[in-house]
Amino acid sequence: MASSDGVLHSDRSGGVLGRVRGRHPKVEASAGSAGVSPALPADASTLGCRPMSGKTCPPFRLADFANAASGILFLKPFAWNLMPFLQLLVKIVLLACVSAVPPTVDPIGRNPADNQWRSYGHDPGGKRFFPLAQINRENVVRLAVAWTYRTGEIALGNQDRAFECTPIVVDGVLYLSTPSSRVIALDAETGRERWVFDPQAGAGKRQFLQHRGVAFWESRDGRDRRILYGTFDGKLVALDAETGKLSRGFGKAGIVDLRQGVADRWPELQYAVTSPPAIYRDLAIVGSLVPENPGKGPSGVVRAFDVRSGRLVWKFNTIPQVGEPGAETWQTGSSEDRTGANVWSIVSIDTENGLALLPVGSAAYDFYGGDRQGNNLYANSLVALDAATGEIRWHFQAVHHDIWDYDLAAQPILVTLQREGRAVPAVVQLTKMGLVFVLNRLTGEPLFPIVEKPVPSSQVPGEAASATQPFPSKPQPLSRLSMTESDLSRVTPESERYCRDLFSRTKGRAVYSPLGVDLTLYLPGTLGGGNWSGGSFDPRTGYLYVNTNEVGAIGYMRRQPEGSPAPYRRASEWGEYARFWDPNRWSCSKPPWGLLHAINLTTGETAWKVPLGKVEELEARGVTGTGTLSLGGTIVTAGGLVFVAGTNDSRLRAFDSGTGRLLWETRLEASGHATPATYLGLRTGRQYVVIAAGGGGYFSKEMSDAVVAFALP
Repeated sequence: MASSDGVLHSDRSGGVLGRVRGRHPKVEASAGSAGVSPALPADASTLGCRPMSGKTCPPFRLADFANAASGILFLKPFAWNLMPFLQLLVKIVLLACVSAVPPTVDPIGRNPADNQWRSYGHDPGGKRFFPLAQINRENVVRLAVAWTYRTGEIALGNQDRAFECTPIVVDGVLYLSTPSSRVIALDAETGRERWVFDPQAGAGKRQFLQHRGVAFWESRDGRDRRILYGTFDGKLVALDAETGKLSRGFGKAGIVDLRQGVADRWPELQYAVTSPPAIYRDLAIVGSLVPENPGKGPSGVVRAFDVRSGRLVWKFNTIPQVGEPGAETWQTGSSEDRTGANVWSIVSIDTENGLALLPVGSAAYDFYGGDRQGNNLYANSLVALDAATGEIRWHFQAVHHDIWDYDLAAQPILVTLQREGRAVPAVVQLTKMGLVFVLNRLTGEPLFPIVEKPVPSSQVPGEAASATQPFPSKPQPLSRLSMTESDLSRVTPESERYCRDLFSRTKGRAVYSPLGVDLTLYLPGTLGGGNWSGGSFDPRTGYLYVNTNEVGAIGYMRRQPEGSPAPYRRASEWGEYARFWDPNRWSCSKPPWGLLHAINLTTGETAWKVPLGKVEELEARGVTGTGTLSLGGTIVTAGGLVFVAGTNDSRLRAFDSGTGRLLWETRLEASGHATPATYLGLRTGRQYVVIAAGGGGYFSKEMSDAVVAFALP
């Protein structure tokens, strides 16, 4: 039954015993999914032997078969008449061997934990690489829906919040979060519901906010296993992973109020958590979502809590206070009570070196910095902390004095690269600007030279834009950094006229063009570049896979009445956050508007890039190759596949990781504005690919509440 802690319990057979009021999820199984014979694991190399049975399986060797045959011939002189039959039998066995056994995979897949999806980015360092190849280039076209689960969020009232969750999978259980901060546990192979935790059960009008997932922790002896996550109202929650009940010894009855000591002075302002905590040993490291306007409000402090007790262990001020290193980069007094510079994205953990890598957002107010002159550390910085103590090891600021809302939105990707014959621990930071920074993650030193280049100055009274910004020499920018009339879209006559007229009214037209008192275009805009979609990395090839957007931002700075929080605020006739697109929301930039890139991080060169997504209305007119905007990233597998949804055309796709060739696509109920996950079923041995297909958000009007898993028949 639905207990007082908001958990929906199920009996051992999966039957629902109770239901939280107002929740109407359904489970749908695809035809033929029941009773499917287990597929051989990707590293199985024997015939007639299933590793799942527990016995050791010797490798099949043709020589053994041949020796047996020769023995028969030796014992029976007349057996030469059997030779044609034996030859045919050998051929049949060989064909069965080739067709039944998937390709051999990277040895990393020998670790059973690698066969699950235990963190948001598969591993704590966010590579999103899956080391098995059961689903591969040859058979991906056969993927079919294995199961569909409906969260019930639409019935609960969600009208526009995107379903951005990447599920995690641990020991056969799939855990996901929803826009109303519910956590749901499913059987990863059937989609059958195990439990639901609902923090808003019985609370009246329900609140919704984008949410990207949960984290898993277990004690060294494996007896204590917890799900940790943050909520729309600033709570850090610990749940028993088996039952979904609150872990009573954590904080106050399983909950830590993150607003206390940080946001309690601003009860009317937002303080939320939209990304999963990072787990390091027995610590949960958590950031926050705070207001972007006005400039004063809750701190963007990052904190670490003991996962057992909820005790605060350390905190790191992303905006240095007086006397702390970095405070000198703020105009005197401007850092006091300053909001922003928060970590709303995913923190990466280097478990071997004990580092927490923080992608820090912009300082508030996003578009005016006249009241916070200086470079404003540690806003827009990649910060490496001692994960055990919170002490800073190094930092790299990707944007000085941000007045464009160029947050570091993507999870840092921890990789190992070869330099001069030695392995170098590196970190890759993708950006909204389409710039890719590759650094030594132990020191912060660049692995490709970074040059400070002059950028435009601001014409807004009181503003003091930075005179230079850092640009990496490699890789080359993934997005257009400037625009002329020849770069405008011409997909239809109507769109061309609209975009040409709008372009003629703008100034700036480049990256780091400050919004002025006149209409200004800067690009990429706040939805441009790699954004929070981030990237995936194949450690076997050194290739990085990134999906990017080509769309600019337009607006101007409007003078505000005396006594306003800031003297100027971004505005336009289309609203504060206007994009450089036409009435159809087709970017005014020349297509492709969405791209999928493969970058060789050893050389820094682009290996390939292809359009990502399609506009059906334009394709019907014969206009192809436009790509579409996307939010939601890639994963890469040992099967030679890059999976990506994210696009606003409601598709999940698989590309050849070596060439960029599209191998498979399927239509979803709504756009999958999330990053997929993939895992191996513990009972069946089947590989699944799962995506949250909820639509909504910035790009999609279609809404759904579906979690869809695909597998080979």
